[in-house]
Amino acid sequence: MTRTRTGSPTHRGAPRGGARAGGVLGAAIGVLGEILLTLGALLVLFLVWQLWWTDVVADRDQAQILTQMEQEWGAVDQERVAQPRTDEPPIPPAPQDTMVFGTMHVPAFDRMSVPIAEGVSLEKVLNVKGMGHYPETALPGQVGNFSMAGHRNTYGRPLEQIDRLEAGDPIVVETADAFYVYEVTESLVVTPQDVEVIAETPGQPGVPATERMLTLTACHPMFSAKERYIVHAKFVYWTDRADGIPPALAETEG
Repeated sequence: MTRTRTGSPTHRGAPRGGARAGGVLGAAIGVLGEILLTLGALLVLFLVWQLWWTDVVADRDQAQILTQMEQEWGAVDQERVAQPRTDEPPIPPAPQDTMVFGTMHVPAFDRMSVPIAEGVSLEKVLNVKGMGHYPETALPGQVGNFSMAGHRNTYGRPLEQIDRLEAGDPIVVETADAFYVYEVTESLVVTPQDVEVIAETPGQPGVPATERMLTLTACHPMFSAKERYIVHAKFVYWTDRADGIPPALAETEG
């Protein structure tokens, strides 16, 4: 009796080969999915660290700095309001690089006080100490442009609400001996290349200063470094730290 073949060996083997190929593809998709899930989890962790944990650490560290400064300088009598002075203000000694030498108080901000250190290095100043003073710009109370930079988001975000400032709002700088009170004159948005905003005479590089000015700089818009948000302020008076707090801060206490 003659046997009839119902299929060739090649035909019978095709389904098994397709199954193997499908298994490999499924395994590859599974591995890819696991990688994407891992990357997604890492991204979430990075965002939590960047947007939340850096604030937690910076707030803690800056609070410790402020406490240490008050211990070194002595506490200010918060119940006494000092008389504003318009005579020549005392100029603090030039600080060394990364040295904390002052405190900035902005009543219009939810977080009112932040340390000021020399330099604008991210790693050594802005990320760990608070506001950074641009080297070679004026010191507090000095004729010229006392210029500072600060984060608008992350690392304590001292200038998060910089766009809240309006003309006439006070910005108070405290040093070991005095309070220097400036009032906002204008706000503007510029490109990172427009460094003339921190010139001796703001906006006029090469022109000798005739006034005491203050400038704040921060990245703009939020979560971007595409532009810079700038606030200029002019000096209006100073008070002796030993005499109590200046009127600009007494108004916020009340």
